Amino acid sequence: MTTLARLSVAVPIFNEAEVLPELLRRLGAVLDGLPGGPHEIVMVDDGSRDGSRDVLIRAAASEPRLVLIALSRNFGHQAALSAALDHVTGDAVVLMDGDLQDTPEAIPKLVRAHLEGYDVVYAQRVRRKEGWLLRLCYATFYRILARLSNVELPVDAGDFGLMSRRVVDQLRKAPERHRYLRGLRAWAGYRQIGIAVERSARAGGESKYSLAKLVALACDGFFSFSVAPLRAAALLGLGAIVLSSLYAAYSVAAKLAFGHSPQGFTALIVVMTFLSGVNLLFLGLLGEYLGRVYEEVKRRPLYVVDQVVRGSPAGPARYADAVAAENGR
Repeated sequence: MTTLARLSVAVPIFNEAEVLPELLRRLGAVLDGLPGGPHEIVMVDDGSRDGSRDVLIRAAASEPRLVLIALSRNFGHQAALSAALDHVTGDAVVLMDGDLQDTPEAIPKLVRAHLEGYDVVYAQRVRRKEGWLLRLCYATFYRILARLSNVELPVDAGDFGLMSRRVVDQLRKAPERHRYLRGLRAWAGYRQIGIAVERSARAGGESKYSLAKLVALACDGFFSFSVAPLRAAALLGLGAIVLSSLYAAYSVAAKLAFGHSPQGFTALIVVMTFLSGVNLLFLGLLGEYLGRVYEEVKRRPLYVVDQVVRGSPAGPARYADAVAAENGR
């Protein structure tokens, strides 16, 4: 039976000042009820512009378990999660979003499964609160990626989940810049299990994942864990060669047997336009793979840390003194 001495909860934050007090309150209550300890909360401020960093700095004065990693600018959700993984110290790590769609109250369920011997316990999202079209897109994407991936990827599983220290260590060794952490988590192997967790609505504000960012994340998943687009180009090219060869043989036979070749200027233009479009499409796909190689060879850091703030051991007393001093100015 696995034991849990210390749990780290890693949370990326981007413009979530409205949600942070409730998030910290609920996380603190959950950690108070867990065995072991002292646990920690590692929050990465990913270049927020709404005062989220200030909220977290003030919270650190009253929450000794809180560690704030403030990045120098917005580097993106997956980079912020990676920054959190680089700074956690727990024997097991829970990754979750900071908008309370990943409910802190589900963490004990993840911990119980981990204590049964699983190195990875991922939350499988059920009863999502988004619109039907977005839910359909998510479901379609996960199933297509799982079918095409060269790694067995679970469907309907986001970043919310628990990983043991040895899984975290493997992810920290992964060098790629275009990161798809839920895929890397599956790639690491070890014993893994999914737990059904209801996906809550946002507690406040608006989603920071625009359509463009969602598409970019989906592309990172496809291009990081599948070469199916390249194989599709080869198969389509082979099919075009076979069909054109058959048509050429038919044209020669018709000329010899009937004295005329098949006519069809319009059909010729349509075929040429179609194949030109296909060529450009697959050149773009090749460019995506090549662009990722270009990003990798530059070896730039995945993120830049601007500030690290750790919770005060003095806790509420120090926070009260700070408030009194501020009010006395």
